[in-house]
Amino acid sequence: MKPIKPSLRLRKRQAIYVIPNLFTTGNLFCGLYAVIACFDGHYLNAASAILVALIFDVLDGQSARLTKTTSQFGIEYDSLADLISFGLAPAVLVYAWALNTKGVMGLAVVFAFVGCGALRLARYNVQSITGDNRYFTGLPIPGAASVLASLVIFDHHIFPLGQTVKPVMVLVVTFLLSFLMVSTIKYAKFSAMKLNAGEGFVYLVWGVLGIMLIAAMPPVALFTLFAGYAVSGVIMWLLGLARPSARRPVPQERSPSASLPPAGRPGDGQ
Repeated sequence: MKPIKPSLRLRKRQAIYVIPNLFTTGNLFCGLYAVIACFDGHYLNAASAILVALIFDVLDGQSARLTKTTSQFGIEYDSLADLISFGLAPAVLVYAWALNTKGVMGLAVVFAFVGCGALRLARYNVQSITGDNRYFTGLPIPGAASVLASLVIFDHHIFPLGQTVKPVMVLVVTFLLSFLMVSTIKYAKFSAMKLNAGEGFVYLVWGVLGIMLIAAMPPVALFTLFAGYAVSGVIMWLLGLARPSARRPVPQERSPSASLPPAGRPGDGQ
């Protein structure tokens, strides 16, 4: 008896299922290439590969949602690729580029970056079902890696930091990014944003201006974009702390009789 061949629809479904995983594989390859480029001293190529991995990561998620092929396998595979491309690769990059002269301190900071990145990914996978889909809890690991990668490009093309300033600055920035990844600070999730008709035109104008800036000065625009996103969560968190104190009513003086319960209702059983 001849085996039953799968229908054409099933074949198309299987082919569509492969597309997000191909993007994830491209993400993983870029991370591996970035690590190898660091061994050869090609730090600019390594930073560029990390940013290309970010593009593959975005395409991975978008294609999975559009084709409705999200699966637990894809989530786990994407997390493993992200740990290589946005955890290990940027850690190796900043250590070889700036922190190799700091000895144990430099090694400890890059280990903190990788460790916090792994914890960030594990927490995201656990909270992806029950968490708030409008926000990220903590700085996403691709955002933290992009800050470090764009900093390398900014140093190479725009403003060299120098051998004295560079290790200290990279040490502080890497440590702060590690803390932000495992913090509970909320970060906006652009895929979950819902724009009104009036707001859409405003964001379109900002998008055009952003594209013009990227086209005119890519290193400055990329570093400003990624660093601004990393700082945005902290700013919104500080504003959230200030709002309750501003709205808190001023206590008013009460007469002694006002503190007594009304007649016939001694406490209402409280």
